[in-house]
Amino acid sequence: MQIFEELQARGLLAQLTDEDEIRDLINQGKATFYIGFDPTADSLHVGHFMALCLMKRLQMAGNKPIALLGGGTGMIGDPSGRTDMRSMMTNDIIDHNCQCFKEQMSRFITFGDGPSDAKMVNNGDWLRDMNFMEFMREVGVHFNVANMLRARAYENRMAREGGLTFFEMSYMLLQGYDFFRLYEDYGCNMQFGGDDQWSNMLAGTELIRKKLGKDAYAMTITLLTKKDGTKMGKTAGGAVWLDPNKTSPFDFYQYWRNIDDADVLKCIRMLTFLPLEEIDKMDSWEGSQLNEAKEILATELTTLVHGEEEAKKAKEGAKSLFGGGASSENIPTYDLEDADFENDEIDLISVLVKSGLVSSRSEGRRAIEQNGVSVDDEKVTDIRATYTKDSFSGEGLLVKRGKKNFRRIKF
Repeated sequence: MQIFEELQARGLLAQLTDEDEIRDLINQGKATFYIGFDPTADSLHVGHFMALCLMKRLQMAGNKPIALLGGGTGMIGDPSGRTDMRSMMTNDIIDHNCQCFKEQMSRFITFGDGPSDAKMVNNGDWLRDMNFMEFMREVGVHFNVANMLRARAYENRMAREGGLTFFEMSYMLLQGYDFFRLYEDYGCNMQFGGDDQWSNMLAGTELIRKKLGKDAYAMTITLLTKKDGTKMGKTAGGAVWLDPNKTSPFDFYQYWRNIDDADVLKCIRMLTFLPLEEIDKMDSWEGSQLNEAKEILATELTTLVHGEEEAKKAKEGAKSLFGGGASSENIPTYDLEDADFENDEIDLISVLVKSGLVSSRSEGRRAIEQNGVSVDDEKVTDIRATYTKDSFSGEGLLVKRGKKNFRRIKF
């Protein structure tokens, strides 16, 4: 099976500008394609995961990826699907985030100078110092405002009381110009992205056609959503990050191990590199077999992001907590410091917040009041519960929030 047909079979394809041309280009390994990443944080997250897997699949088929970092567009932020305006970041923060992205992407795609080796490009190189009047004459003249306002990307913002600022509206022009520059500078003939990017991507193909009289292509991939239609990759504590210092390999593993039954086979098909023939056999799985499928999914994805050894530790840690008899040494730990204590004591809510089991003190208070917190398998219902330094010596205390979130707290 060739790569285009495989993407179809995995349920990844959404919208395409020209199906026959795109099929021929990527099946023959002749696509130089790009996917954009705005550096709004110092780590990629699960929302980026499918794009990274797509880049890997296409590169394995001989196509050349360009990872475009939004060192320029990140100063504005994409309004697609948002109801508020992103906070503005400084150049130093954006540049730091871009460097973090490159390190994480290197786990998925190969950068280098070979025919199918990936390139990393930063649109800040051409956007940050561009003259406004020059941009309007070169780019703005090709865009019709009425057509832009019909774009799905702006619907949520237009419906809000604050409306859509010109600052945000310019994002479509900037992304279109990105494609134009990559086409001219690197021979980039194709753009891929999430399905919520369709309007922005068409802006690029149209700009190339109007300015150069050339054809370029765009394809969107299915958004990674839960059965209720919401985007996957969020927990009570926030985003699921690819950086192990922000989301531990254990928590990353547990996120996929605990997804809804209705989502597991879809995720295996779309995100793993398991052969389709093997996945097809799982279509009839139900009941306890779906738990096995979840373990397969969690192991495969944790291996992709964090490596085989970390995936093994995460799996063993999960087994030890659920009665599998594995060593407890693989349970994720959090080490308290002297500064965390006051008069040699620390309250339980502070332990929950510092260890990342909750995102705020109010959330920790609610979890305790709702009988959702235990310490060494004993329910704790007192929101004023405190512990001394000695409590965390040796093996420390096993603190649980709910049935599936754990930390061994040590000092």
